[in-house]
Amino acid sequence: MTSPFSRRSFLGLSGAVGLTAALTACGGGTKIGADSSAPASPAPAFSGGEYTGPKVTLDYWNGFTGGDGPHMRKMLEEFNKRFAGRIEVRNVTRRWEDLYPAMPTAIAAGKGPDVAVIHIDWVGTFAARRTLLPLDDVVSSLGLTESDYIPAIWKAGVYRDQRYSVPLDVHCLADYWNTEHLDKIGLKEAPADREGYEKALTELRKAGVANPFWMPNKWPAHLMFMSLLWQFGGELYSEDGARALWGGPEGEQALAWMVEQIDKGHSPAEVAQDSQYAAFKNGKVSLTWDGIWQINDLKTNAPSLKWGMSPIPNIGGTAAMWSSSHNFVMTSQAGKDPNKVQAAKFFIDHMGRLSAEWARAGMIPARNSARQDPQIAGLPQIKLAADPDVFHFIPAVPGVGDVQSKALELAVAKAVLKQSSPAEALKEGVASADKLLADNKRKYGR
Repeated sequence: MTSPFSRRSFLGLSGAVGLTAALTACGGGTKIGADSSAPASPAPAFSGGEYTGPKVTLDYWNGFTGGDGPHMRKMLEEFNKRFAGRIEVRNVTRRWEDLYPAMPTAIAAGKGPDVAVIHIDWVGTFAARRTLLPLDDVVSSLGLTESDYIPAIWKAGVYRDQRYSVPLDVHCLADYWNTEHLDKIGLKEAPADREGYEKALTELRKAGVANPFWMPNKWPAHLMFMSLLWQFGGELYSEDGARALWGGPEGEQALAWMVEQIDKGHSPAEVAQDSQYAAFKNGKVSLTWDGIWQINDLKTNAPSLKWGMSPIPNIGGTAAMWSSSHNFVMTSQAGKDPNKVQAAKFFIDHMGRLSAEWARAGMIPARNSARQDPQIAGLPQIKLAADPDVFHFIPAVPGVGDVQSKALELAVAKAVLKQSSPAEALKEGVASADKLLADNKRKYGR
C-alpha cells in the first residue's frame, strides 16, 4: 500500500463490482461486462516440474499497491532471475478497485493478464464469465487437497465442478489494542469475551480515555457486522445464493451491539471512514478492529506506539471473524497459447511455495502445513490461525459483490448513523439484496 488505507479501497466492498465514491476502501466503479470469448481448446495437462518450452512472457496483474507490494516484487524478482531465458513475468500492479472492472475487457482485447491474483469472493464471478481457465491439473500434480486448507477457502475455488484458483493466503479482521491504555486498567491484553470486553471499555473511560472504541459507519463496519453475525449464529446467504439471510434475529443482535457502543459513549457518533484507525495510530483509541495488513503499517508509520493484536472478541457466543484470501488464477488470454498455459501453471506452482516470504507481508499462509514453518512461527498474525474454524468467508457466489456494496454495507451504515433502527435498516437492505440476487441468478445462470 502506498498509504495505510489503500487496501481498504477494495476490501471495504467485500469484492463488490459496484462502487460509490463514498465507499472507496484493499472493487471497482463500473459493472464488469460479460466476457463472451470462449476459452481456448484444452492445453496440455500440467504434470509438475520446471517449464521446458520456448521463452514466454507472462503479464501478471495484482492489487498489491501497499505494504505487501515490496514482498511480492521481491518474490517476482527472484523468479525472473532464476528462470531468465525461459519465463519473464511482467508485473502490473493496480488498485483493486481499478483491477477488477478492467480485467474482463482487457482480457477480451488480448491486453490483460495471463495470470492474476484475485480475492476469493471474485472467483465465482470471473469463472462464470469465462474469464478464467481451470487449474484442476495443477492442484492434482501438486497433490493439494482440502485437508491442507481451510475448507471454505478450498471450496470457494470450485465453480461448476472445476477448480479455478489456488489459494495463497488468509487475511482477516483482528483486534488491535493500545498496551499503555490497557496497563491503566490492569490488563495485559484485550479481553476475549463479551463481558470482559465491555467491562474493559467502561474502565478505560473511567481511566480517562474519552472514547476507547470508535465505531465506524463505513470501513470496516461491514466487516465487523459480518463477524458479529456469524458469532451470533447467523449466515450471509442461502446455500443456493438466492436469498439474503443477514436480516434475521442474529443480524439484528450484531448490528444492535455496534450501535450500542455509540449509545454507551464508548464511541463518538458519525465516525468518518478511517478515522478510527488514524486515532488508534495516534494513541487516542484503546481498541480497534481492523485487518492484519495493518501490521506492517503500524511498524513503519507508528514506531513509538505500543500495541498488541489478538482475534476479535467473542461477542455473540461463537468465535468468528471476517476473513478473505488472495488466490492465483489463470485467464482465458493465456489459454490462446499452449506454452503460456504451461508457463502460467508453473509460475502459480512456484509462487505458491513461497509462503514464508509472503507471510512477512503480514499475511497468513493458506496451507495448514506452511503455517507450521518455523521461519514464520513468531510473526504476530500466525497466532490468529491457532483455530482455523474462526475464519469465515463471504461465499463465492457470482455477483455477490454488488449485493454486499448496494445492500448490506448501506444497511449497516444507516443503522450506525442512526438514520434507521437496526431492524428497519436490515429489512430494507435484505429486500434490496434479494432483488439483486435474483438479477444475478438470471445473469449468471445459477
